[in-house]
Formats: sequence, C-alpha cells, structure tokens
Amino acid sequence: MYPHLRDEARWVVPEVLAYQAAARGDRPFVTMVDGPALTYTQAQDEAARVAGFLSSLGVKPGDMVAVMLPNGLDFVRVWLGLARLGAVLVALNTDLKGSFLEHQLENAGARLAIADQTLLDRFAELGPRLTALKTVLSVGTAVAPTGFPFALVALEGWRGAGPYEGPMPRAGDTHCVMYTSGTTGPSKGVLMPHGHAFLFGLGSIDNYAMTEADRFYVCLPLFHANGLFMQLFATMIAGCDAVLRERFSASAWISDVRRYGCTVTNSLGAVTAFVVAQPPRPYDREHRLRLVGAAPNPAATEAVLRERFGIRDVIGLYGMTEVNIPLYCEMGNPRPGTCGRLYGRYFEVEIRDPVTDVPVPPGHVGEVMVRPKAAFGFMTGYHRMPDKTVEAWRNLWFHTGDAAVMGEDGYLTFVDRIKDCIRRRGENVSSYEVETAVSRLEGVEEVAAYGVPSEGAGMEEDIMLAVVPSPGAALTPEAVVRHAARELPRYAQPRYVQIVEALPKTPTAKVQKAKLRERGVGTGVWDRVRDGG
Repeated sequence: MYPHLRDEARWVVPEVLAYQAAARGDRPFVTMVDGPALTYTQAQDEAARVAGFLSSLGVKPGDMVAVMLPNGLDFVRVWLGLARLGAVLVALNTDLKGSFLEHQLENAGARLAIADQTLLDRFAELGPRLTALKTVLSVGTAVAPTGFPFALVALEGWRGAGPYEGPMPRAGDTHCVMYTSGTTGPSKGVLMPHGHAFLFGLGSIDNYAMTEADRFYVCLPLFHANGLFMQLFATMIAGCDAVLRERFSASAWISDVRRYGCTVTNSLGAVTAFVVAQPPRPYDREHRLRLVGAAPNPAATEAVLRERFGIRDVIGLYGMTEVNIPLYCEMGNPRPGTCGRLYGRYFEVEIRDPVTDVPVPPGHVGEVMVRPKAAFGFMTGYHRMPDKTVEAWRNLWFHTGDAAVMGEDGYLTFVDRIKDCIRRRGENVSSYEVETAVSRLEGVEEVAAYGVPSEGAGMEEDIMLAVVPSPGAALTPEAVVRHAARELPRYAQPRYVQIVEALPKTPTAKVQKAKLRERGVGTGVWDRVRDGG
C-alpha cells in the first residue's frame, strides 16, 4: 500500500508509481484479457520513456495532449507518461466524431493528439475546422489517410527515447481534463488535479477495504474517471494488480472474473443490466469476486448479483467527474436503491433548495450540493469556461443539478436530474450538442432532444427527437437518423424521431421538454430499432 494515503501533498500520480515500482518490482500491475501484461517496473520505465519522447516533440509540463485510445497498455503508458512529464491528459471518448470531437479538441487547444490508427479518418474529416491541432501520434501503422492535414508520427518512437528526468508535478497541478455533458451549452472540460485523481482511487480503497491481495477487473473505458481513477489508479495506490478488458462484454464478464481470479470490480447501470440479462450458467457462483461498486444500484439488479452470482457486497455510490465520489454504501450493510451516505473524511454533502440554496429537511427533495475537505480533491474549474465554473460554485457549494432525498439515517436516494441532460448507457449526453448537430441538416427548422425511459432495468434513457421541418421541406425520420449517424457518436444517436408541426413553448419561447417527455413514445413516433434506418 502506498504509505502516503493521508498526505495530500503526496497525492501525485508518478510519485505513486515510483514507490510501487521500487516496492513491487516485477510483480504485475496490468494484465490485458487474452493479452500481454505490464509490471510495475515496466510501467515506470515505459512511462519515463514516453515522457522523454513527448518532450523531444516539444510537449512541455502543463501542455494539453488529446488522447483518443481504447483500453490497452498503450493507453496506460500514455497516461503515466503524460503524468511523469507533467503534461495534461485530455481524455477523449473513442466514439467521438464530427462536431462533438471538434468542440472538445478546440476547447482543449491541444496542439498534439495521440490516437488509434482506426480513428485517424475522424481527424481528417474535420480538417481545417481544427485550428489548434498540428500533430497526431498514431498507435498502430502510421499511414496518413488521403488529405490528412496534420503531421503524423508513430507513437512507437517512445521505445527508442531516453527517460524524462525533469521534476515531478505537484498535487495541485492539472493532471487530466475529462469532458462532461453540458446542459444549455456544449460539453465542459473538467480540470482535474493530481489530488482529485488520487482521491477517486483512495475512495475505492477506503470504502472497498482494498489490500495488496485484491485484483481489480476493469471493463469500463479508461477515458472516464471510473475506469481510470476509481479502478486502475486505485489498483496502483493499493499495490495490487488489475485485469483490463479492451471493451466490455456481457457474455465474457463472469468468465473473465473467474479465469483471472478477480476480487473487485465496478459497474454502471447499463453494464449491470447487460450482465444480469445473460442466461444463467452453472459456474456463476464459482469465482473470487467479493465486491461490486455499482452506480446506480437498483434493487432488482443488486438482488441478482447477490443471489445468482453470490457476490457478498454490492456497494451503491454517487459522484460526478467534477466532485469525485462523496457518497458510498457500507460493506456488510446492503442498501439497494440508495446512493450511500457521506464519505465524511473528505467531503460535505447537503440537500438544498435549487432556487434559494437553503437546506431542506430530511425526507424532502432538493438538489445535491457538494464541497471538498481535501486540498485539490475536487475539480479546479471548467476549462476556458469561467462563467460555468462560477455558476456551478455559487454560494460556495458545487451544484450538481441532481435532485435527491436525504433520509434521517443519512442515506441519499436519487430522484431525477434537474439539469436538461440525457443519461444513456453510462454516458451523460448534452441535449444542446445533439440539437446543434441535428439542426445542421437541411430542412430542419427546430429540434428538441430529450430522454425517454429505456427498455430494461438499469438501462437509463434512450434519446428522442421532436423535429419541426422547414416550410416546404420533405423531411423524414430516416434522413434525420442518417445525418445523426454521421455527426454524433454512437451513444448520442437518437432511437426515436417524431416529425411535429411545432414544439411546446413557454411565453418566453423556451421549449417545454417536460411536456414532450409526458407524451412519451406514442403513435407516429419512428423507432430506429423497430423501423430500421
């Protein structure tokens, strides 16, 4: 175990790695499912060489570097290499394309990106729309697509580079930027210092009772805080090892856990729903898995995890990229359907009126508001969006935009989202960004994007569009969906489309999405699953 768990000044990614490399040496750190492994010593050596290679290309401490890679050892090397250099990992969802990708790259202002070779076409398609980007490092064959407007370099060059020997970053230095859904605007880049990343991992260690004997099964993407910090970084802090799958597979989930002797894992609503929907197998209980951290944690799926799979602890929790994980359920005290109670050593949480900011009594619905007790254990702001930072932090509380109830016993139950945001398969989707992309289609006069309940427990929401065609336009749902497929990542593409004459609005011309949601998926709604497209 890293010996500086409570020394907030030592909450620094490369410091943790340096300690574990010295303490654990050639013991495994990350093993890929059906693939190679990386020991702690290798991780430190390769991170230093990646840092040296990036430094030779002109990357300096504090520079933003966009990273668009699937789960794998190259992602781990790049993450740790950027941390050693003191540069900033801008973690991009590998499903991004079109205007979503353009916004995040432009907002970050990254001059250099590191991307899998299979994703290079997405950069090429944006071309001159990207004003900051100059160089792309390719993982795999460095063959530029036709008309590729950026310098292309093979990331493999790190293998011949000398190790970086510059100073370590500090706990308050920005380590990572992760983009989270906007509400009335585009996605916001969350500035995450090293201390914030560490506290994600420390929360897992404290609340899951992790030790060096654990093995973390990581099947969630590393471009999100759950996979990278709550799981992989927690593994490093604890000095245990992780098993990493490139992409989640419901059919392989319990087989992987059994084969690799995993003891701990995390899940999201959609992931859990897919797992419990698999047909039962005779070996479902023949494993070492002792705990699943689940967000959300509906009673129906928790019961299956406990009873069918024999998992002793299923831990509900609550958090956001911005605020870390301030709430956890307790081991040995099942509370399905709740988000847990306060992780009080490092956070304050109150339920307050979303209009007046005045606290509401236990049992009453209000907005979840959070603030940290640890130095740099929270985001430091939204990148290049100071107005959004101030708005979220008014009255010295971070306003999550989530409605919830706090019981007399301190356990929080999530109610709904106050913000106009759609939650689909573990992703927060900005309705604004979906609407902006769809409105570019010729023949679209107005569009409203909103969430409707998805089929299946824990599946969260599907995206529905109400589209008003331009006068005289022969607009079809199929045309809307084809355009969305070109412009939007998979997780943000609509399932339902309804062509309407007008959108319901307030006297001040604001679209009344609550009325649209009330209509639900009725007659005249085109369904991509049912109707094709």
